Amino acid sequence: MIFSQNREEIRQFFIDVWNKYRSQQPLEPLEKIIAGIVREHPEYHRLLETQESALEKDFLPELGEANPFLHMGMHIAIQEQLGINRPAGIVDIYQSLLIKLQDPHEVEHRMLECLGEMLWRAQRDGANPDEIAYLECLRIQSNLN
Repeated sequence: MIFSQNREEIRQFFIDVWNKYRSQQPLEPLEKIIAGIVREHPEYHRLLETQESALEKDFLPELGEANPFLHMGMHIAIQEQLGINRPAGIVDIYQSLLIKLQDPHEVEHRMLECLGEMLWRAQRDGANPDEIAYLECLRIQSNLN
């Protein structure tokens, strides 16, 4: 249940998908996306395989902890944005970054920085996400060496 507001249900979905993938069960299209993202993050495998700690753990940024579920969810968001080219022009920026970096996963990580910034600002300001600022951040990323 990826579209739930319940933290434990969302986390359980990631765990279930990873278990299905590992046991070579057929996957639905969204599950294939998630399994691919998890595959790209071996540092999260152990967490997903120890269900109790994955469901209950609070990840505290003030202690330097990144939330793996948020991270993977942002990868899903990037892939969805690319699939529908929204905001308009994001696919072109992605392609530009891909030419430079030659690594789709690294490109997504660069893009995640901008996505995270946009979402943080929207939450801080109590406003809608600013797609124009997001695209500008992505353009800056595509011009970095």
